[in-house]
Amino acid sequence: MNTPPHESGEKHVTGEAVYIDDIPVNAQLLAGRVVYSPHAHARIVSFDLSQAKKVLGVHAVLCHKDIPGHNQMGPVVKDEPCLAMDEVVCIGQAVFLIAAETEEQCLEAEKKIKIKYELLEPILTLEKAIEKNNLLGPPRTMHRGDAEAALKSSPHTIKGVLRTGAQEHWYLETQICLCVPGEGKEINVFSSTQHPSETQALIAGVLGVGKHDVVVEVRRMGGAFGGKETQGNHAACWSALLCNATKRPVKVRLFRDDDQKMTGKRHRILAKYEVGFDDDGMLNAFKVEVNSDAGCATDLSFAILERTMLHTDNCYYVPNFSILARAWKTNLPSNTAFRGFGGPQGMAIAETAVDRVARFLKKDAAEIRHKNFYGIESRNVTQYGQTVENNRLFLLYDQLMKSSEYSRRKREVNEFNAANEFQKKGLAITPVKFGISFTTTYLNQAGALVNVYKDGTILVNHGGTEMGQGLHTKIHQIAAAEFGVSLDKVKVNATNTSKVPNTSPTAASAGADLNGMAVKNAIDTLKSRIATAMVQIFLDENPDIPSLHNSIVFKDDWIIDSDHPERKILFSDAMPLMNLRQVSLSATGFYKTPNIEWDKKKSWGRPFNYYAFGMCVSEVMIDVLTGQHTLLRTDILHDVGDSLNPAIDMGQVEGGYIQGVGWCTTEEIKWDDKGNLLTHSPDTYKIPSVQDIPKDFRVELLQGVPNPNAIRKSKAVAEPPLMLALSTWLAIKDAISAVADHELEPEFALPATNEVILLSIENLKARMRSSDGEAVLKAPLTAKTSRSKT
Repeated sequence: MNTPPHESGEKHVTGEAVYIDDIPVNAQLLAGRVVYSPHAHARIVSFDLSQAKKVLGVHAVLCHKDIPGHNQMGPVVKDEPCLAMDEVVCIGQAVFLIAAETEEQCLEAEKKIKIKYELLEPILTLEKAIEKNNLLGPPRTMHRGDAEAALKSSPHTIKGVLRTGAQEHWYLETQICLCVPGEGKEINVFSSTQHPSETQALIAGVLGVGKHDVVVEVRRMGGAFGGKETQGNHAACWSALLCNATKRPVKVRLFRDDDQKMTGKRHRILAKYEVGFDDDGMLNAFKVEVNSDAGCATDLSFAILERTMLHTDNCYYVPNFSILARAWKTNLPSNTAFRGFGGPQGMAIAETAVDRVARFLKKDAAEIRHKNFYGIESRNVTQYGQTVENNRLFLLYDQLMKSSEYSRRKREVNEFNAANEFQKKGLAITPVKFGISFTTTYLNQAGALVNVYKDGTILVNHGGTEMGQGLHTKIHQIAAAEFGVSLDKVKVNATNTSKVPNTSPTAASAGADLNGMAVKNAIDTLKSRIATAMVQIFLDENPDIPSLHNSIVFKDDWIIDSDHPERKILFSDAMPLMNLRQVSLSATGFYKTPNIEWDKKKSWGRPFNYYAFGMCVSEVMIDVLTGQHTLLRTDILHDVGDSLNPAIDMGQVEGGYIQGVGWCTTEEIKWDDKGNLLTHSPDTYKIPSVQDIPKDFRVELLQGVPNPNAIRKSKAVAEPPLMLALSTWLAIKDAISAVADHELEPEFALPATNEVILLSIENLKARMRSSDGEAVLKAPLTAKTSRSKT
């Protein structure tokens, strides 16, 4: 298969790529604006829109009473009103909508709105939500063996608490939607959404029309990272309501600061854990309690929490496992999908526990990880009952330990730390095992529509959306390879609900897996029709030499009888003949992932089609006086099966890792005691820059490991690399630990900001000065000390 560059790469560079804000619209276009709550929790006592409606250029000012259909845009649970009615439950909740000739007129109208609130007590932290027992829904549990009994019988146990922070998606293109009215009830929607079919359904709901009246189209998004899986629907519903009210095109585009204030983040968690292990570091029991901040509405919080539970093992077999997970309701914007979808939080718990076991035993954490990897023939069943097949962990470990020169560098790091007081280095290796499939099982389906034209060109429609990840490029390649034609003969069309209906979101890293197979299914149908006709054509040319249907092959722009290679015709020359012979050159395709069985109530079964694996070694240096860290070197080896496009997959691995580094280090989200987001712009929220990329960045794709369970033996690549950044987080912890010569364990949290690093160092120094600290330093702990029950 040819490996072309990203299909929009050149257009991105030249500025020719058309995003929603670039779509030309006539002079009828109106600007839409969302007026949102300034309070985290309040009752709406009264409001008056009359003066706002009189502002010159204003065409509509809407409240919840003006919604012709259902005032609801919750994607799963209907607990998310499109416009607030009697109560607001977070800062950023939409209350009114304005459409005007200009944005300035919208702002002027907003100033004229009179609204009176009665303030109510908000819940802004997980701790307070737990104290108030403000559960979003029933707890979830997952069990294997008897964790309580195993903990009691384990030679050693360690308890701990881990907090992981929220994360802003920071897509380059903010939430945006353009709606254009059609005839009668028809509306054409150009939305930056990962889930066009859900956007279509919710718009139909708020307008009170049928889905057949709503057409949603997505050419491309300027990034999404999960933030537009459900929350892209919001701008779409708002612009649709204004379009319907004015009967004119309306575009709603959120200003960056408003986007960050109004939208949900990665779920922050508060986790408590207890791990049991023996003198060699073999894990025997793991008991975990996960508390997740869902925000003010359900969104996808329970599916995300479920994936956290499913990844709390990461790569480690633990015979006795117990997980209790709860989602808590707070007065913050509803948290939502983010690359990894709960997996990063679960893996952070696992890696923290393993790292602490190693530090307790005074062993290299790499050794403890290797000992506890899922096995090949035994010790290979997860805590939810799925066998880990085609396990690449040992292969990755052996290759990466060698290529990264881990052992030598470990010695050099220790030598550096012994010789330097104010700078310390740390080194860590962490693995990733990430399940591929939607755990909401029915979503594992995809559709396609493939049209072949008389000139031999091919137009492919599928249900996946392009957000920069290269999905359309891979579908382009798949279609060309399956048809045996050159890439210039194939075009992948914009995603459109009138072409491919009832699609699943482009999420769960399954875009190429699902849609690629659906496209292949449609092409197989077309090839069968064409082959049948070609058998007759070849027979008509020479009746004495029969052709067989299964001997017709499509290769290098030719259709060939493989039994008689001299019998061939150019694909482009054959298509007019198909039309003359009344052969249909349009076909739909469909695919559903096989062999998935998942019982949500029992938390048991086979939720994933396969696993993607990866491993990363990170080396960092910290400044003991300032807490600043420098990422010196990163070595990544990642499993993508037989890559559909190595360049795109390398980009996904590198980009995912760097986004993970942001979550683990610099991306700290803060709210004040009234629920105001303090980090709502690029000058207060620190995403990684070029300065945060490793000075020495080495990324390789694992070779010779085809995946039998996906299109053309490939593997999903979008989400798993993000979790590789946990190696950087734990390398920072290793560097902090070196301040106390690894005799005391640092207090640590995620993200490891400069402040967290510096406070952790100061805490270590204070403990070193204390009598207990001095005693520990004089008599280093061993696995058999009295701290075996911690």
